[in-house]
Amino acid sequence: MKQRTYRILLTPKEEGGFSVSVPVLPGCFTQGETIEEAIEMAKGAISLYVESLEEGGEPVPDDSKSLEYSLTFAF
Repeated sequence: MKQRTYRILLTPKEEGGFSVSVPVLPGCFTQGETIEEAIEMAKGAISLYVESLEEGGEPVPDDSKSLEYSLTFAF
């Protein structure tokens, strides 16, 4: 089993819960009512996405070398 790293983005939804995207896997989205549930749902979505890529013989991206920074601006 190969270990891979994926960055996920959790965004609070107005109606409650969180939407989740995986930037390095285009179209890989899910959601959850809590942060914990959203993370678990993301694990499942990533697993299915990667499995599909592997079955199709396509390269599987890995986010392990990505760096991320958040910048805050006051205007």
